[in-house]
Amino acid sequence: MTIRLLLVDDQALIRAGFRMILEEIDEIDVVGEAPDGAGAIRLAADLRPDVTLMDVRMPGVDGIEATRRIVARDPAARVLILTTFDLDEYAFAALRAGASGFVLKDVPVDELTRAIRSVADGDAVVSPRITRRLLDVYATHLPDLSTGATEHVRTALDQLTPREQEVLRHIARGYMYKEIALRLGISAKTVEAHVSSVLRKLQLSTRHELSAWAAKREL
Repeated sequence: MTIRLLLVDDQALIRAGFRMILEEIDEIDVVGEAPDGAGAIRLAADLRPDVTLMDVRMPGVDGIEATRRIVARDPAARVLILTTFDLDEYAFAALRAGASGFVLKDVPVDELTRAIRSVADGDAVVSPRITRRLLDVYATHLPDLSTGATEHVRTALDQLTPREQEVLRHIARGYMYKEIALRLGISAKTVEAHVSSVLRKLQLSTRHELSAWAAKREL
């Protein structure tokens, strides 16, 4: 399957460099480019790409607001954030806005390609260099488990169906949607539907928050 990709960055040379690299990969087709968030929003609506590769810091409408509007219009849209710094708080805000993950601009080509494939398949991707930082950020929003931890987790899990609990435990182990589907004998789309249900029941917003929630409770 060919992955239709929209490339968004305010620097023309960077866009040209990414296009040159990505067009060498048979399964990726760069269907459009935008120099800012406003252009990204328009092209995402017109072209309906499988993945939008989005810079964070751009003049006018930045990558965060563009991601928020794109996902609000089409919840199935996949946005992969590109950032220069692994401590870039704008990138975390983009995840909260609905991005499917983010990678650093200096990422090796093979890792970038894997990230694009994973996002296109419905998985979430976070650069290994910022995973610890991501967990630390979300941990500050998690309840204190020092008292009644077991009861708290049991109450939360009781909201979930047995299948949803299975999916959650696989998420906690770091499996991607396709891997979970293979292990449980269901489709990746069904896994994604279960994850959406779990997020709603646990009052979480993103796959990243769910991973942090599960990791914190050692599921």
